[in-house]
Amino acid sequence: MTDVSKTKSSFYRRLYVAYLIDSGLASSVPALIEATGMPRRTAQDTIVALADLDIVCEFKQEEGARNHAGCYLIRDWGAIDSGWIERHLREIKAVLEYP
Repeated sequence: MTDVSKTKSSFYRRLYVAYLIDSGLASSVPALIEATGMPRRTAQDTIVALADLDIVCEFKQEEGARNHAGCYLIRDWGAIDSGWIERHLREIKAVLEYP
């Protein structure tokens, strides 16, 4: 794979994390770590950075659970076409070198 700019890899990482959350494949930090191999702090920072793309991501606390047990939900994709992500999933994963 050719060198990819930090801007592009950061953008793709955010798109991929939003996709994983929205699809239910990985809607918590531990699940994101398992699915991507990214460090915990990177996963947390990426979730926070979704707002920079106007992607509305909210945490839903499990009823009666303690210690922030729950999952993330994408409430609004903003200007992002989530279908584009699905159609380009292979390329996104290759650029990010994710399994």
